[in-house]
Parts: sequence; structure tokens; C-alpha cells
Amino acid sequence: MGALDGLKVADFSWVGAGPRSTKDLADNGATVVKVESSVRLDLGRRSPPFAGGDRRNPDASVFFAQTNTSKKSVTINLSDPRGVEVAKKLIAWADVVVENFGPGYMDRIGLDWETLQQVKPGVILASVSVAGRSGPLSGLRGYGNSAAAWSGHCDMTGWPETEPHMPPFAYGDVVAPMMLTVAILSALEHRDRTGEGVHVDVSQIEAMVHVIGDLFAELPTDKPANEDAEMTPHGVFPCKDDRWIAIACETDAQRMALAGVLGDGSVEHATANWDLVELEQRLIQAGVPAAAVLDGKGLSEHPDLNAAGHFVAVEHPVIGIANMPAPPYLLPDTPSDVGPSPCLGADNLFVFAEIGLTDAEVQDLTAKGVLV
Repeated sequence: MGALDGLKVADFSWVGAGPRSTKDLADNGATVVKVESSVRLDLGRRSPPFAGGDRRNPDASVFFAQTNTSKKSVTINLSDPRGVEVAKKLIAWADVVVENFGPGYMDRIGLDWETLQQVKPGVILASVSVAGRSGPLSGLRGYGNSAAAWSGHCDMTGWPETEPHMPPFAYGDVVAPMMLTVAILSALEHRDRTGEGVHVDVSQIEAMVHVIGDLFAELPTDKPANEDAEMTPHGVFPCKDDRWIAIACETDAQRMALAGVLGDGSVEHATANWDLVELEQRLIQAGVPAAAVLDGKGLSEHPDLNAAGHFVAVEHPVIGIANMPAPPYLLPDTPSDVGPSPCLGADNLFVFAEIGLTDAEVQDLTAKGVLV
């Protein structure tokens, strides 16, 4: 039994900012129904890499598979008012509704906060967007990279005396969902105590400012790159065979231990003569904070992470057997259970029956382009 068994989530979110939060809920036992449509395909389904290189297959995206584990999928065309009526039936079934559409979209299709409370009193609406649903920036459109620019991450990234540099991935789509998950759980506890619904509103910009707020306090005059105001040496250094090791010494004792392994002189020149694995082990044994710089392959094959159960082999009907990251925490009495991501619309018959539609109604609405 998962920690969130019995929790029902109508997941209208797409790409990354919302789905990564609902993935957390699903992996821990919640029934998460992802609302999609072939009319407006989730951009996550069009994101590489693709199993077999088949970008035309909406179920072949490994990005989507990792971001949507353990969920169910239904197809509802929300541009059709009849589709919105079906969505209301799903909302009436749910405890939580999650969305990360552009500003005003839920209001325009008739799924605003007030309407949701009429459909299901006490339902939780969880929204995540670049700048939140309230305040002067509430109309701002964009993605995680937009939040990187607004939050200061771009300005701080890169080498000294270089132009602002975009982080290598949409960091806001990773940070904001963690905040969203905590907020959803808090809202559920409030509802259980009071019976009141809550509109949770998470801003990617504010979430990203939150994780680097201490750097703003230092008021740096230039980008620090790998340098640190208190630790030295602090950076990544070359080893044999084009591999790298990260070293960060905070105390004189650690620096003396480093010199004991490498000798005096240039750290960079000394590490270049070492095998990465051997050097990592020697430094750790000596009490030096050090770690191998791993690529994706090295990470997924790392024996310690696999021994700890961080990667779970999951069989997907299109992708096949693939390692998926498990939640990075352990709940011994209510463990997580990571299942495959859903194929597009794979759960239409089951879910629509659950919310009260007959087979004849499903067939009719499908033929009319509503449940597609």
C-alpha cells in the first residue's frame, strides 16, 4: 500500500512543471488520471529521445515516460464544450485538480476556481505557471527557461566576464513541481481539517529565486563559475581518459589530506595522472569531499545507486524495459511503486465508466471528436 492510496487526481498539466509533481503523487499510490488530447498533443510526448527513433509515435518519448510514471491517460478535447462537461465529471470524482495552462485558459473553457467548487465542493486546484496566477506578472507566458531569466539563474551561470548563459535544461520545470507537491499535501491536510478547498498557486520564478536566495545576499560582482567564497580548491579537475572529478575542500584538515594524496603543487596537473575511480576512492578514504563527474550512462549504471533501488526496471508497451528513477526517499511501511507511463488514451474505457459514462456514450462522443 502506498502512502497516498485512495487519493484521486485529475491531472490537466503537461510538459514538465505539473507532470513532475503528479508523478510524485502517482508513484506513492495516488490514482492520477492524465487528461490529454490527440487534438493538442502534450509537448512532452513530442520531446526526445524516442524509442527506436520513432518521433511520430506519441507513446515513444522517453522524456514523457520518465515524467509520467504510474499514471493513467484519458483523451478529452477541451476545445469542445461537450469535452468540458466530461472533464467536470472527472473533477467531481477527484480530490485534486492540477493544471499548468497559459494564463486564463481554465477560465475561458469554464473550469475556473469558482466553477470547480460548484462541481466538487472542497476540491483542491493546484496551478503552476511561470509567474503565478496572481500579482502584476500573472499574465506572463513562457516556460522554465523564461523563469531562469527572470530569477537570476541566467545571469549567474557561465564563466566570469561572459554573457548570461541559459541553464542546460528548464530548471524551473524541476524546482517548481517539488514546491507544488508540498503545497498540494498541505492543502489536502487543510481540507481534511476544515472541509474547505484551496487554490494552490506556484510560481516558477519564485521557486527558482527561493533556491538561490543566499547568492543574492552575497551581491557578487562577477560570476563565480566553479569558484567558491569559502572553499578552496573548489571545482572539477581532469583525470585520465577525459574523465573528471569534483573536489571541494572547506577546512585546512581537508586541504592537508588532499596534499597527502596528490602532493603539493597544481591540483589540476596532479589529478590528470590519476584513474578517476582510484582517485575518488583514495580521496574519500582520506576525508576529502570528492566525487566522480558522471554522465547519464555512468549514473544509470552506478552500482551504489542501483543497490539502493534508485532505478527501477519498468516495462512499457512501446519503449520496452527501461530504468526509471524512483522517488529519492524511502517510506518503509508505505513504499513507492513505480509503474509505466500510460499510452495515449489507454484508460478511456475504464476511467469514463468510473465517472458514470456508458459504453454507448463513450463510443458516441469518440466518434464526434470529443473523447480524442
